[in-house]
Amino acid sequence: MYKRVFSIGLAVFLLVSAASAQRAEVTVSLNEAFFDALLDSAFQNFDPPEFSMAENKNSGCSESIKVLREMNGVRTAVRFREGKIFVPLAFSGNYAPPFVGCVGFAGWAETNIDLEFDQAGQRLIGRARVLNVNLNGTGGVGGTMIAKLLQGSIDKKLNPIEIIRLDKLTFGVPVQNGGSLRMRAASVRPEVGGGVLNIRVTYDFLKG
Repeated sequence: MYKRVFSIGLAVFLLVSAASAQRAEVTVSLNEAFFDALLDSAFQNFDPPEFSMAENKNSGCSESIKVLREMNGVRTAVRFREGKIFVPLAFSGNYAPPFVGCVGFAGWAETNIDLEFDQAGQRLIGRARVLNVNLNGTGGVGGTMIAKLLQGSIDKKLNPIEIIRLDKLTFGVPVQNGGSLRMRAASVRPEVGGGVLNIRVTYDFLKG
C-alpha cells in the first residue's frame, strides 16, 4: 500500500514539476590514495609523459622534459594541503643552452593546481602552475630557467587539465509518458582538506 502511494506521488511530482528546473547537489570525493593508484597504473602501462621544450628540435639534443614516477626519493603525486592541490613532479630532461651543447638535468618541481568550472564545456578543469624547481646537485643553479621552460611546456601540452566531465554524472529516473530528465551542472564548489578533494556540484534537473 505504501509503495503504491509513493509511486503515485512520485509520478504526480514528476508530471507537475518537469516543466521547471529542479536543483540538487552531488558531492564527488577524491582522496590521495585514488591518485596514487591512478599514477601507478599510468606509469606501469604507458610510457612516461614527455614534453618538448624547443620550437625547433636540435639534431644533437632532444630538448625535452620527461615526467618520472620518482626521482631521488621524491614521487610524482597529488597531495591536498592547506586548502590547495600540490603536485610534486619528478622529471629528467635535456637542454641545449647557447654555446654549451646538450646538457642533461633531473630533479623535481613544486607544482600547484588551480581549479575552475568550465560551464560551457560542463567540466571541472585544472591549470598547473610551477612554483619552484629543485635540480639535483646544482644547489639551485639553473632552476629558474628550467622552471620557465617547464611551465611553457605544461601550458602548451597539458593545460587545461580535464579533471572530470560533469555531464557524465547522471542518474536514470522513470518519467511517465516516455518523458526524460537531463542533468546540467549549474555551479561547482571544490573543497580541499584532510587529504580529500570534495567536488560539490549543483545540478539543474531539466526536461528533455
